[in-house]
Amino acid sequence: MAEFDLVIRGGTIATATDTFTSDIGIRDGRIAALALGLEGGFKTIDATGKFVLPGGIETHCHIAQESATGAMTADDYYSGSVSAAFGGNSTIVPFAAQHRGQTIKDVIRTYDDRAAPNSVLDYSYHLIVSDPTEEVLREELPMAFERGITSFKVFMTYDKMIVSDEHMLDILVTARENGALTMVHAENNALIKWMVDRLIARGYDAPKYHAVSHPASAEVEAIQRGIALASFVEAPLLFVHVSTDAGARAIAEARMNGQMIFGETCPQYMFLTADNLDIPGTEGTKFCCSPPLRDKATQDVLWRHLNAGTLQLYSSDHAPYRYDETGKLSNGPNPPFNKVANGMPGIELRAPLLFSEGVATGRISLNTFVALTASNAARLFGMSERKGSIAIGMDADIAIWDPEKKTQVTATGMHDNMDYTPFEGMELTGWPVTVLNRGNIIVDGGALKAERGAGQFIKRLPFDATGFLPTRAPEMTQATNFGAKLF
Repeated sequence: MAEFDLVIRGGTIATATDTFTSDIGIRDGRIAALALGLEGGFKTIDATGKFVLPGGIETHCHIAQESATGAMTADDYYSGSVSAAFGGNSTIVPFAAQHRGQTIKDVIRTYDDRAAPNSVLDYSYHLIVSDPTEEVLREELPMAFERGITSFKVFMTYDKMIVSDEHMLDILVTARENGALTMVHAENNALIKWMVDRLIARGYDAPKYHAVSHPASAEVEAIQRGIALASFVEAPLLFVHVSTDAGARAIAEARMNGQMIFGETCPQYMFLTADNLDIPGTEGTKFCCSPPLRDKATQDVLWRHLNAGTLQLYSSDHAPYRYDETGKLSNGPNPPFNKVANGMPGIELRAPLLFSEGVATGRISLNTFVALTASNAARLFGMSERKGSIAIGMDADIAIWDPEKKTQVTATGMHDNMDYTPFEGMELTGWPVTVLNRGNIIVDGGALKAERGAGQFIKRLPFDATGFLPTRAPEMTQATNFGAKLF
């Protein structure tokens, strides 16, 4: 009888900290052995000449999710998870969105019904909280945390999603008390609305003006305000899709001050610019996302922030809206920029883009690549005891990469339910050729091997605040606030 269900032989293994040559023995969905010359595999994979990496963990994607306006994303949990798998991912954490008037219990039930029968990969959710009633804060969010949904997102913009600063403080304290991590879309709502109104009134309604309507200062101010709020109540806060140098620097300074502040950026800000919006007709709508695309100088500085550790996560923000009446053109064939669904696809290309333009060019190390695409997400979102690394006892979530494989990006080559890719025509070096989830081969040789619904819900652990020593504000300290107990 074979000692292992599967042995991966001859590959170069990399984690967030180490690179070494070893075989991997897998038993019952977990890594059971790391050694040279392993024998006894019921099945074997020859990984000679390839990199054997932890499966990617995609923690910012919108799948089978309605927007506040009622528009549904193009991908369900089947097409979304399949596309993620072909991009080297073995776990996804999409959003489960609460819209105003909905209970958290109903939201979770809805997304369970969407995910469980369809996802080919393991999954969890981040809650989106837009209606933080007393019942939500005191009863429903703690219930979700008990279920293992230990992160949620709030918005500082969008009229139908925005939470006030007062509500944000309530949410941050609830997260702090229950060991959760809050994520935030940080843009100044008033500044954006003021810009949109002036642009539209003057006839500047083409897609390219979307980039003008969301100035960099809107993001920077909101990040600074978010840091002030979270730090005042000693709560962790993750700023998603950071697109500016000044915003990233504010995050870096907060971290230097011991505050529990984290940052994420996305491929669109690394590889596209606002010039992509400046094309004839309505094609520019394909590139409308918020925050908007910036410029080449910002791309260069974001690479430095990734290497410096300012930004811990690199996620796709996959928000698939087709270039037709169901998506980008839902408000007519020539909509003004402020009536275009925001977002673009990218879940399959997230890791290959970073590998090709980062690892293959020497901009980042292979270990940094693993940290940005898997290990940091596992740590921040309570999965590091099972996922995000290659070690004995971990889930056998593995992506085998051919570092020399050449791929030209085309929409027809993607596995999502989209009719375009914003990265059309790019020539990439390196691609994941085999992907495993808990020891099961999901993708191999360009073919899907997984069954619909094979993924499992992952109950995540609370946020780990080890290593952070925030300074308590005197107004929150009993010794200096005349004895008021506020925590």
